[in-house]
Amino acid sequence: MNLTQRGIFLFTDGMRAAAVASAAQRIENLGYGAVWFPEAVGREPILAASFVLANTNKLIAATGIVNIYSRDPMACAMMQQTVVEQSGGRFLLGLGVSHTLFVNLRGHAYGKPVATMRSYLEAIKASHKAISVTQNLLVEGLSEQPVTTSADGTIMTTAGAMPIVLAALGPKMTALAGTATQGSHPANSTPEHTAKAREIMGPGPWLCPMQRVCLTPDASRARLAGRQMMKLYLGLPNYLNLWRDSGFTDADFAHGGSDRLIDAMVVWGDEKTINTRIQAHLDAGASHVAIVPVNPDDQSVPCWRAIDALNG
Repeated sequence: MNLTQRGIFLFTDGMRAAAVASAAQRIENLGYGAVWFPEAVGREPILAASFVLANTNKLIAATGIVNIYSRDPMACAMMQQTVVEQSGGRFLLGLGVSHTLFVNLRGHAYGKPVATMRSYLEAIKASHKAISVTQNLLVEGLSEQPVTTSADGTIMTTAGAMPIVLAALGPKMTALAGTATQGSHPANSTPEHTAKAREIMGPGPWLCPMQRVCLTPDASRARLAGRQMMKLYLGLPNYLNLWRDSGFTDADFAHGGSDRLIDAMVVWGDEKTINTRIQAHLDAGASHVAIVPVNPDDQSVPCWRAIDALNG
């Protein structure tokens, strides 16, 4: 799987299906390696990924992330084999423990993050041994299916490779991502966090941070858009803890976020300024940067000026 150094994180809620397909094709034609999808309270990410994969030829579809509380490990393994086989191996499964708010909305109790994720990963691997999309087990008989691991630890089935990355913010989840999966996909982080994550995981695993960008020289417009985009995250303890570990204080979280915090989360300016921030992640050890193109005029749709300009 060739992620390349740049991908696009696409919030598709509010976009019509035809617009999503057209956007994916345009992103692919621009040379980006992957398009990422979230899971919160809108589109189901696996169906969104399948739709994009059906409408593209080379683009990787990656979930950023699938909430592990929203489907049991067996269902997740079945989904992963199905989409990998249908797409010829162009699907990257990003998993995360999400947040108490979204877990409670589903009627679940939020468990200890690292222990819960470790158990879930073990259950996914066991589930792959019980299922197959390449043969009819109901006809041929239920039996344990061949599952191996590649040199980098990727689960290998008869349907192909099953790569996984974790939404890892803290050091313990980052360490788990580096040993139990193919890498990490942190959101709302800084290049300094990227450097720490690379140090924890070592040189091999993928490290795919998200970076919001706003292609405008107007600080007021960029920060207004940034505060709109960051409003939800300022109410989620997991991110507050991440930012505190990154040197921000409670004062940075007040009144919609300080300029210092907003500028760290949403880099704004001209192409050179934005490319410098993206390169800072890569220089710090990122394998791939998932770019969020913030539209200063309408945050509900992507900024195509940025997507067109930042394809490397």
